[in-house]
Formats: sequence, C-alpha cells, structure tokens
Amino acid sequence: MSRSVTCLLAVLSVAFLCGADWLQFRGVNGASLSPDAAPPDSWSETNNVAWKANLPGRGASGPIVVDGRTYVTCSSGVKQDRLHVVCFDNRTGEEVWQREFWATGRTLTHPFSAVAAPTPASDGKRIFAFYSSNDLVCLDLDGNLLWYRGLAFDYPKAGNDIGMASSPVVVGETVVVQIENQGDSFAAGIDVATGETRWRVDRDRRANWVSPIAMPGKREGSRVVLLQSGSGLTAHDSMTGEELWRYDVPCSTTPSVAVSEDHIFIPANGLTVLKLAPDATVPSLAWDSSQLSPSPASPIVVGDRVYTMNSSGVLSCGDVATGDRLWQLRVGGKYWSTPVVAGDRMYCINSDGAAKVVQLGEKGEVVSSNEFSDEIKGSPAISGGALYVRSDRFLWKIARGS
Repeated sequence: MSRSVTCLLAVLSVAFLCGADWLQFRGVNGASLSPDAAPPDSWSETNNVAWKANLPGRGASGPIVVDGRTYVTCSSGVKQDRLHVVCFDNRTGEEVWQREFWATGRTLTHPFSAVAAPTPASDGKRIFAFYSSNDLVCLDLDGNLLWYRGLAFDYPKAGNDIGMASSPVVVGETVVVQIENQGDSFAAGIDVATGETRWRVDRDRRANWVSPIAMPGKREGSRVVLLQSGSGLTAHDSMTGEELWRYDVPCSTTPSVAVSEDHIFIPANGLTVLKLAPDATVPSLAWDSSQLSPSPASPIVVGDRVYTMNSSGVLSCGDVATGDRLWQLRVGGKYWSTPVVAGDRMYCINSDGAAKVVQLGEKGEVVSSNEFSDEIKGSPAISGGALYVRSDRFLWKIARGS
C-alpha cells in the first residue's frame, strides 16, 4: 500500500464526515474523497449497473446523497425556466418525489451548460437547490418547501449570458452562495432555517464560476468560508460575512480551491499552495507550480499527494510538501467533471461520457475504461461503495453485484 493511500485512510478515520453521505459539490469538505469502499472498476448494461433512472430535464449539476436517497436538480422547458428537484431511492432507483418551480431570474445559458448547473447541498436535514437563475430553494428531505429565495429578484442585474455555475455550501447554520458576474456581483450568507439574509458582501464585477468552500474556524464553534475570484482568495466568517484575511493572487475562475488540514490549494499560477497559520492571520506561501495546473476540474488532495487534471486530460500527481510533480498520466478527453476518489481508485469521467478508473500509487495506472454513452458535465458522488453519475437524461447507480 502506498504512503499516500495510508495517509488517506488515517485522515478519513478521523475526518468529520456525516456517515457515508455525499452532501454537496465534491462531497463533505469539498474534498472529492469517500471513506467508503471503492465502487467497481468496470461496468456495462448487464454488469454492475444497479439501476438507471430517467430525469425530467437538463443539468450540469452533480448528484448528492443524503440518508439513503439521491437528490438531483434539473431544468426544463424551452427557456429552461422550470426548475426541478428530484429524489430517488438508493436501493431501488425509484423516484420518491419531484418538485417543480418557476425561475424568477434570467435563464439564458451556453448550450453546453444548463440552468441546473450548480450542485445542490444539504445539512443532513434540508436540501438547498441553487440554479443559474439565482433561485435558491430549501426543501426538507421529504420534499416539503421550507422557503424560497429569488436572489435575482432582489438583484436583477445578477447573471451573465453564459450562465452561472457556482454551487452553494453549508457552513454551520448558514448556506453560502457566490454570485459573481459583470452586473450585481456579490456573495451572501443565508440562514438555513429561515431563508433570511445574514450578510451580503460585494464582489468583483467579472464572470466567475467557482464554488465557495468551508474550512474549520480558529475559534471554537466558528466556521470560515473561502471565496475565490479572479483577484484573489478571501476568508470570511460564515455568520457575519466579516473578511478575516485576503491573499492577493490572480485565481482561475473555473476550478475551485481545495483544502486539507493545514494547506489551501488554489488554482492560481498553475497551482498555488498556502500554509495555514496557527492563528487567524493570512496564510503564507508554501509553493506554486505551473506543472500542476488544474483546469477546469478542481484539485484533489489525498494524504500527502495532490492531483490535478488539465484541459487536455492529463492527470498529474504532486507532492504536497514540496510541489514536485511525481508522475503524469494521459487519461484523455475534456474534463468538466472533477474526479472522485475512494480507496486507491480515482474515477475520472470526461464530457463525452468516457469513464477511466485510475489506480493511485507510486505511479498512476488506468485499470479500466467504461462508457456512459452520454455527455457528463456534473461531478459524480460516491456513497456506500456505489458511484452515482448523472447526465442530461439519466441518473446511474454503479455498484458491485448488480
């Protein structure tokens, strides 16, 4: 067993994970890691496909898994102004419930994307579904509407012609949304229970598609959210929106930041890695590397290794301590979907629906190739040793013995 995999197992044994649930974009902590057994390496229509369910509309969002159910967002209609939240039973693949709403904001997107581009998030009790129209819907796990915010109704200039894609994140009692564009550009913290705005901070007026990410606060009971933009990285108190520190570096506007226990990995100057300070001051530069540039998939940290996928489908492995590139592997294809990891396996699904399973270790090796025969844009989820993948038309569960 490689040192990186050993470190992963040790980290996961103490990580604050909600069972095997996959609660948001890139999973708990935005790490793209699952503590569960790895899903199967290979599958086909007759092998290891537990079920395949039809979806009512388009979506570049990924699925989330909460308490034995999978939740997916979709958008439909000629103008993509019908917003769907769909719940499936993980065991049978049957639709448990579906809710539909009308968009209140602009629904124009690039044909490659969809209004249902942001991945929903959950605190284990509620589902927070966010859309490119800047509508934020809160439902309980049985589909009952708790509150609804048309954020573009409050700020009508929010949005761009390509479409928004930033996914929400739950930080304690706050759900944070990042709405950055050429018009009304801001980030906001919304009370999870009431839907009321706790705080709103102005942001740069430029298009940005990255997602916020949570990290532990330095004060007991506090939580910090990181906001990445073209002008730098800022850390905010999730309850008040107060800016705690800022690191000025031109960041990418597509792949999102990743965090580990003591480092922050920023898609900037290739990959820029900050060492977290023992107090609440600005972190310091550990290293940066143009050889580990992620785009558009986000970086993944596994123990003492960091993995990035570039726009040409080349997977790189770097040393967290030094930034040295340890190996490269050409996986092939264009990746909008961020890969996910379980055990020593990484599941990489390109936009054409080709899925490569990579064994991680002292070098990377493709151990299997599979086809979904559909465009895949959203990042998959792993829960209970199963892989959940969605396209515009279908949701799949990949599991052993199916």
